[in-house]
Amino acid sequence: MIEESLTKAKKTGIETINMVWEFFTDEIPHVLSNWRFVPRAMMLLYCYAFYQTMNWFMALPAPNNAQAGFVSVVVGAGAAWFGLYVNSGGVKKAPPKKKDTQIG
Repeated sequence: MIEESLTKAKKTGIETINMVWEFFTDEIPHVLSNWRFVPRAMMLLYCYAFYQTMNWFMALPAPNNAQAGFVSVVVGAGAAWFGLYVNSGGVKKAPPKKKDTQIG
């Protein structure tokens, strides 16, 4: 009786572990890919850095060329990040090409 309940508990424990493992290896990557969490998080982090940089630059009493160059680099990086974000959609497979067969 006790051995049966222990065996049953081990089986349910292993089944639970297998279900959790399947969730982590199958479901989470699909959710992250479909909702594009990583690119969105990177864009949010860039927006925060851009905002802080602009506030810092506008608070300077007399900005010099080096400081203006730094702001220019941050703004240019934003253009690159936005381009990567827009073009980072899901991978789409092209349909297979038909081979042209020449008759004659």
